[in-house]
Amino acid sequence: MGPSSLIPRLSDLLNKAADEAVLPRFGHLLSHQIEEKAAGEIVTVADRDAERILADGLRALCPNARIIGEEAAAASPGIMNAMDDGEVWLIDPIDGTGNFAAGREPFAIMIALLRDGEIQLSLIADPLSKMVLAAEKGAGAYAGNARVRVDQCAVSRASLTGAVFTRFMPSTLRDQIAPRAATAAQIVPGLMCAGAEYPAVGTGSRHFAIFWRTLPWDHAPGALFLTEAGGCVERLDGAAYRPSDVQSGLLVARNRAVADDIAQNILPTGTQSSHAF
Repeated sequence: MGPSSLIPRLSDLLNKAADEAVLPRFGHLLSHQIEEKAAGEIVTVADRDAERILADGLRALCPNARIIGEEAAAASPGIMNAMDDGEVWLIDPIDGTGNFAAGREPFAIMIALLRDGEIQLSLIADPLSKMVLAAEKGAGAYAGNARVRVDQCAVSRASLTGAVFTRFMPSTLRDQIAPRAATAAQIVPGLMCAGAEYPAVGTGSRHFAIFWRTLPWDHAPGALFLTEAGGCVERLDGAAYRPSDVQSGLLVARNRAVADDIAQNILPTGTQSSHAF
């Protein structure tokens, strides 16, 4: 069974997780249903229940694939070993948990299929709108049944808009990027949900994003969606993005022209040619 034939059933699975585990808790979480799993990082009962539903469904559909869920990896980091071997499903049961726990949008449910480390298939579901974005390697990106293709035109400096996520950046890099970004583009607040940030770059409301922390379940789904739509996702030195790569830093851009503009005018000199940061 090819990945394309799985997309309708995967969409149903994401909607099932939304309907059974996520939406009933939105705006109704009790204090004991929210925990801190690491400094500044929270998890809710909805995350864990949604991950269980997704993992069970993926095992039924693809019994030979390994499964790496965000919450399972938090409890047992060793499951992330050998991510480049064979077929692996990545699960982000609620992307934007901070937003969700606070009773605000956006948040998303995301999955991605890796084969020998390469992203083959991804889905991003918005539980509130029921919109599901899907992408397959070599077959394009879709919002529902509509093909998504990004605008390949250059963007004027006056219009260039994007987010720079500095929370996890080393202070030396943050101090270099911040003033350059302020003069090179209109910097807007991040959406605090990669499952919304990538589509925003791909569908027109913003042109780029710079991330530092690049956990695979956060970025693999959106990376395939955006690149299949014609956008750019690459490391700060211009290297190709691979989910198993443990290095930090990611440039997400509407198109090649925007990526080159950001690399020239926002990223510090030398970032494109080394992993110094």
